[in-house]
Amino acid sequence: MQGHGYRFEVIGPPFEEPGERSQVSGPAHAEALAFYKASSVAGRNPDKTVLGADTIAWIDGQIIGKPRDRADAKRILTLLSGTTHDVITGAALVHAGADRRLIEYDVTVVRVRPLSDAMIEAYLDTGLWRGKAGAYGIQDEGDPFVEAIEGSRTNVVGLPMELLSRMFATWCAELQPAS
Repeated sequence: MQGHGYRFEVIGPPFEEPGERSQVSGPAHAEALAFYKASSVAGRNPDKTVLGADTIAWIDGQIIGKPRDRADAKRILTLLSGTTHDVITGAALVHAGADRRLIEYDVTVVRVRPLSDAMIEAYLDTGLWRGKAGAYGIQDEGDPFVEAIEGSRTNVVGLPMELLSRMFATWCAELQPAS
């Protein structure tokens, strides 16, 4: 966000993220997590506009979040190998004091090249999979996985700047008095 000219303060949510909910769609899950994060911080900061976001991978009706450990990262990368999946980021703007919220999501389609066991193991050894939905990062130097994307690259990194620009414009426009 800093690279796009936004000034902000990072405040982590006071609670652990709830677990994956397989009974909802990918967009609904990402939006719910974004709202959960934003509202948990906004409640303690009622005079501030809070942005919450969460990114997941979605393949064949299955939510793929961040890997729990190396074995889970290997399972995820093996699942994604040679496939196309959606990367979905939910974003929520919340201002508790003004009782305002705006929640949206963005989807980018990602095609992953076929991965050999050796490629996966070499990547796992780097530790770069930690904390990343889908167990990979397109922003990693020499990303060996992503063959092509359709949509926002910043969404795959984890924060869709095009969506945020539209949301901030809507948020600010709603604050303007009617003429």
